[in-house]
Amino acid sequence: QVQLVESGGGSVQAGGSLRLSCAASLSIYSSYCLGWFRQAPGKEREGVAAIYHGGGATDYADSVKGRFTISQDNAKNTVDLQMNNLKPEDTAMYYCATTYHTSCWANSLRRNEYNYWGQGTQVTVSS
Repeated sequence: QVQLVESGGGSVQAGGSLRLSCAASLSIYSSYCLGWFRQAPGKEREGVAAIYHGGGATDYADSVKGRFTISQDNAKNTVDLQMNNLKPEDTAMYYCATTYHTSCWANSLRRNEYNYWGQGTQVTVSS
């Protein structure tokens, strides 16, 4: 069973950048989908970005397109989320997740597709 540990969260001002990293305890190359999700207080957990099997295709929520980039390092077993031009509405707890379900890509930003989750890292963006 894979374990995921997020790091890199923190507090920044609007317009700043952060890079989140998710370290996996097992090889992530065999994962079919790796995703980053976020949950703000009082809101549902939402998909932010996802990357498919081996680092091929990527998918992003409309709210972060052009600002966030997801990447996968199979040698290090990590999946990173580079976040630029951060906005106060990006404030949330950020989680990484993975699944070995081969059909995950059809709904890559849906939380129900994923069955392994990290504990989260907090991102706070001030105006």
